[in-house]
Amino acid sequence: MRLFVYSIALFSILCVANTACTYTIKVKDSKTAFDLKQYATAANLGQKEIVKAKTKLEKAKIAWLIAESYREMHNDTKAQTWYKMAYDNNGNVDALREYTYCLKRSENYKEAAEAFKNLGIEIGSPYEYRREITACNVSQGWIDDIKYSGFTVEAANFNTPAADYAPSVWSDGKVVFTSDRTNATGDGLYAWSGNKFSDLFIAENNSTKNFDNQLNTKDNEATATFTAKGDEMYFVKSGEDTTIRFSKIFYSKKISGTWTTPEVLPFCKERVRYSTPSVSADGKTLIFASNDPEGWGGFDLYECRMTADGFVEPKLMGRTLNTIGNEAYPYLDGDTLYFASDYHTGMGGYDIFKTYKLRDGSWVSPFNMKPPINSGADDFGFVIDNQSLKKEGVFQQGYLASNRVGGKGNDDIYRFERRTPPPRPVVVTPEKPKEPAKIVYKNTLDVIVLEKVFQISDNPNSKVLGRKPLTDSKITINLNGKKRELTVNTEGVASLDLEDNADYTFTASHEGYLNNSAKFSSKGLGKDPANPIQKFEIEVVLDKIYKNKEITLDNIYYNYDKWDIRSDAEPTLIKLAETLAENPTIKIQLSSHTDCRGKDDYNANLSQKRAESAVNFLISKGIAAERLIAKGYGESQPAVVCDCAKCTEDQHQANRRTTFKVLE
Repeated sequence: MRLFVYSIALFSILCVANTACTYTIKVKDSKTAFDLKQYATAANLGQKEIVKAKTKLEKAKIAWLIAESYREMHNDTKAQTWYKMAYDNNGNVDALREYTYCLKRSENYKEAAEAFKNLGIEIGSPYEYRREITACNVSQGWIDDIKYSGFTVEAANFNTPAADYAPSVWSDGKVVFTSDRTNATGDGLYAWSGNKFSDLFIAENNSTKNFDNQLNTKDNEATATFTAKGDEMYFVKSGEDTTIRFSKIFYSKKISGTWTTPEVLPFCKERVRYSTPSVSADGKTLIFASNDPEGWGGFDLYECRMTADGFVEPKLMGRTLNTIGNEAYPYLDGDTLYFASDYHTGMGGYDIFKTYKLRDGSWVSPFNMKPPINSGADDFGFVIDNQSLKKEGVFQQGYLASNRVGGKGNDDIYRFERRTPPPRPVVVTPEKPKEPAKIVYKNTLDVIVLEKVFQISDNPNSKVLGRKPLTDSKITINLNGKKRELTVNTEGVASLDLEDNADYTFTASHEGYLNNSAKFSSKGLGKDPANPIQKFEIEVVLDKIYKNKEITLDNIYYNYDKWDIRSDAEPTLIKLAETLAENPTIKIQLSSHTDCRGKDDYNANLSQKRAESAVNFLISKGIAAERLIAKGYGESQPAVVCDCAKCTEDQHQANRRTTFKVLE
């Protein structure tokens, strides 16, 4: 998801780069160049190295690195050639998957649809890519219909090879945008990109300048939005300071020509990222994106209302808009909302969608803005320019951001104009007079129960290739304390009609698998006369029970010579606690392992303390102590056997692990 990596995570993740982005290491091979983020150099060196490769496996590794380099440079045309070579030389399913997504992003939809079909067969689950196949077929239809869109799109003249994105129209049609171009403030550089921290810039009369010397600092400033008068603004800020390591939304007001010191909005939580705010013209409504764990998944859209006492607590917007994917870059234009999503049916990366508010305050199902607004690449940051003069015949104009082919090399800003499209051919078909049909509104939900497909069958520590339907599963529906049970069909699906304004909990079960739950809310689902029957779906993935087999818990790390649970390990253990709560009869052993460095007795003692810390954390979350056993193995059971003096850091990391196994 390049959009969030570059345009959201870019200013929301702690930069470790000021330690060294000077690139003093002499680059002699493609691997070193790639590790230093010098992707053009890596691709060039790799093409020289692959000629000398002696084995198919060696060729596959180099081809993969070349492909990844071109992907980082947003050159999908070249990337797909090398992904294909990597797959042909060792059958790596990752290479086949990336090759297929390159086809889609390059808008080769017919080829991509067929490739997704083959990819599903390759991993043993046609289910996994069914949505992608549908999206490819739909997108090809949009491309064939593009002449009726009425839109034209062209690159803005102030783009640079750096990332230029998040346009906002301010004060007489001036464009305020975000960029990490070379004249951004701050001394820091991001290690992975070598680019500056992001700042706010203003484009006017074919020139650009720093938006404000007081607002732009050594930290990241991004995604500004303004009220209609232009004297109030919200933007996102993050940096190395511990208070803004996770991006937060700030407010500033212009008084006597000077912007006030930005203040963080009071509802921003710690360790939660807030991004891409959009304020209504009257300043009474703020919509933004956040990855709050209370959301539906990924980044979700939240709505916040302003009262005389300030902003009320933000409200998670409904499932009509939010998905298990990422939604961001909202833009309010009266009762119309535009936003970007990477999960609603789209053309490749992030697409721009449009919805509008009904009288009851709900939002209708969003519809794709289609090409040329959207493309196979990432398209986001749609805003309308109601201030500048329009050319004759243009009834709407504005800006968007995209990393589509033809830009300066990264995210770029594009200007769009909308005119009345040409008329479609008239097809006359005789019809019998009909009585006006009464509109019947209905919302239906498919609950899909799945199991994981592992690269090595029956090895839960191997790579997960996808998911496939788990037939004969049971689903218990809990609605307002009332329960009923459904059995899924042969495709792993159970369907139901939803009650209005209700919160559902679904618990899926299957013999030999751990129970798991999911939630869905029908609150805020609009009744759209143009789309009276709406269909939604949620997925519940069940984990197979492997008794007495250790399963590695990802992201459980400890500080050197310490055993207390770090904050970045808590989400994994919280998820484990939830699983144990869903399965009250099972008992588990939590085990901790060290690498081979250090004395045996020391490692055994340290690992025991770490295992006990994990157990105590689960107990603090309400799990009964008698269901948990802590066991430290020290270095006695390595996951990777190697000569300790010659083990790589990756091998040491693999051996430093925390695991659990089901005992009964």
